[in-house]
Amino acid sequence: MEQDPSTPRSPLPNSTLDLLLTAQLGVAWAGEGGEAPRLGWWKTFMVQEDGGLALFADLTPRTHRWVVFQAVREAARRADAALRAKDHDPDRLFTLFRFGFEVDEQLDERLLDHKRSSADPFTALPSLAELCMPEWEPAQFARWVAGHGDVNFVAAPVGRRLTGTPPSDPEVRMRHLVAGLQPLGPSYPLPHFRIG
Repeated sequence: MEQDPSTPRSPLPNSTLDLLLTAQLGVAWAGEGGEAPRLGWWKTFMVQEDGGLALFADLTPRTHRWVVFQAVREAARRADAALRAKDHDPDRLFTLFRFGFEVDEQLDERLLDHKRSSADPFTALPSLAELCMPEWEPAQFARWVAGHGDVNFVAAPVGRRLTGTPPSDPEVRMRHLVAGLQPLGPSYPLPHFRIG
């Protein structure tokens, strides 16, 4: 019987969770729209000095940087879930924002651990700082996506279905899913694996 790739054999190490979170937060950040849109995949304007950062700096001064990343990640997860919901069997799809119940819970807990700490997001997740530059650089984001390798996909009604068996290693799966974002377009392409 094939192992369900959503079920890790044991809790993931923090280093792996941080890699997955960096990818999620980086893509969520790049997908923002608003007054100074980046890719414009979701209608948020959170991770901007004159957007959500200004608001949450007053409301949650100690954690405001984590709060805005958490909010834009949630916007990305909801957009991802809305697209998955259009599939005839959405529970069989695995995406960058849905690794499976156990991994998703570990990611949520790791994000909360970071939020409770006194570390700045860019200190806790140094690769995120390299990705989320103060000025939006589309070419830099495209290079970051391309740096995850090449994958084959077929067009599916809900997005790009990556071909082959989903890797059981969440880090490898994340790399494939990020690579599936290319070519970048005007709407979130929902790269996904279908299991079963």
